[in-house]
Amino acid sequence: MEISPEKSLWFMFIKGDLNAFSSLFKHFYPMLHNYGIKISGNSSLTEDSLQSFFVYLYENKGRIGEVTHVKSYLFVSYRRALLKELKKEKKFTSYDEIMESEKGFVFSIEELKSKQETTQLKSTALIQLLNSLSTREKEVIYLKYYSNLKSSEIAEVMNITYQSVSNTLQKAFAKLRNKSESAAISRVLNP
Repeated sequence: MEISPEKSLWFMFIKGDLNAFSSLFKHFYPMLHNYGIKISGNSSLTEDSLQSFFVYLYENKGRIGEVTHVKSYLFVSYRRALLKELKKEKKFTSYDEIMESEKGFVFSIEELKSKQETTQLKSTALIQLLNSLSTREKEVIYLKYYSNLKSSEIAEVMNITYQSVSNTLQKAFAKLRNKSESAAISRVLNP
């Protein structure tokens, strides 16, 4: 059985290797930062909480148990840490209140351009379609297609069932399909 480079780095980090910790930090910081911005809508809070999260990991490396999937473990753990910070700062009482606030989960043109080459018009239309989805649907799509997590990992990150992830993706795509078809029909009827 072959051990992934991430798992190998993780094992060396747990054993106290500073270079392994540095490599993990450099590799996962941008992904976790982007995800944190999506949740919090606040760059400085995201950066502070992410720095604290990595400090916590380093200080508690000896107490961390077996980690099967490093990427999903980091997403799950960071999401929990960030939601705790948001609860403290904003006095929210639940995940739903945090995620349904006006800042929760918005896609940007820059993200879309970094993932695919499209014209400005298509990018704008797609962003409008994506942003018309519910917060939970946007988060599942972000984790699946922008963070490259498997559905089982998304279920773990969001603390929902695998079936809920599948259902949410299906609902999101059905909405996107219906809205894009409606927009196309509208363009044909009203040139």
